[in-house]
Amino acid sequence: MMPRAKQLLQIVGVNTIAALAVPAFVWGFSVHVSFANLLATFKYSFVYSQVIGGLAHLVIGWCWCFLLPLKPLLRWLALAPLLILIAVTGCLLAGLLLLGFGWIPSSEYWTVFLGSLKIAMVITLIVGSVTSMDEVMRGRLAQTSLALSAKELERERALKLAAEARLSSLESRVHPHFLFNTLNSISSLIQEDPARADRLVERMAALLRSSLDAHNVVRLADEMKIVADYLEIEKARFGERLHYEICVPEELAEVRIPPFSLQTLVENSVKYAVSGSRAGGNIRVTGERENSSVRLAVADSGPGFDLAQVPAGHGIDNLRSRLAAIFGDDAQLHTTYLEGRHAISVVIPYDENHHDSGIPR
Repeated sequence: MMPRAKQLLQIVGVNTIAALAVPAFVWGFSVHVSFANLLATFKYSFVYSQVIGGLAHLVIGWCWCFLLPLKPLLRWLALAPLLILIAVTGCLLAGLLLLGFGWIPSSEYWTVFLGSLKIAMVITLIVGSVTSMDEVMRGRLAQTSLALSAKELERERALKLAAEARLSSLESRVHPHFLFNTLNSISSLIQEDPARADRLVERMAALLRSSLDAHNVVRLADEMKIVADYLEIEKARFGERLHYEICVPEELAEVRIPPFSLQTLVENSVKYAVSGSRAGGNIRVTGERENSSVRLAVADSGPGFDLAQVPAGHGIDNLRSRLAAIFGDDAQLHTTYLEGRHAISVVIPYDENHHDSGIPR
């Protein structure tokens, strides 16, 4: 297949996935909606996504050479209004197509335009930001991978793994399944407990901000904040099916670990120990110092598994690679049995002065 045709198919595929967000959103808030209505919603959403997505590809592709040299903050400040302008223009053009197809009467053109504009702007900003961030990361990795020595190549490998983990984390945060479950939880709490609904919004925003963190290692205290935010969001979803406990001493607050390392293990526990069981499950996060090392463990009431069976590319496999790239043979990742529960432990070196010198960033 010609590269141009392959690129075109990729653009159409991404736009189609974005089009699925609208009927998924409708279904998430009204499970009794008929299949015919969902299909009709997807039909309109498909037209809008292809027009707006195609327009975004052309415009941002042309403007990218001007945006890329800017500092990150200025780049995002310039990108946001550009994406909004693309969404407005795309909605106008898509509405004209719907008129041409005879799917809407001319008298309803502006009503349809205004009704579609809000959701189009939200989806365009999310997809455009994620795609642009992906391009920035890929571009930086491609440039810095040239003419590196063996030692520099190892440092670059650690940076690449961290970038992939941040991107994977951001994608999971905006993944429709997680996003709509969180929005549903927040929606159900707005009337009965508005204060908790507000806290959930703040926690979800904190997860998104943390996903964009540029550091290769973070303080354990910051990682535990990420874990607590994630567990509170899932607690709103699972209710009494999810019980968790965090027991990490304050003296380990300055220990440096790869970002989203414990969150990856906790997310794995939620998936297999809580979501997979009708009765729910328990999760316990612990930390302790062992001579010149620190042991961090995530234990749950699930069935456990063999680390040797983890497939390549899995979040835990990625974590194992990042630990090796940053700490070498001084770090370990293994399964164990703690207080009657299956657990995964991370063992990393302990620095008496809590400095992370020598750790690539």
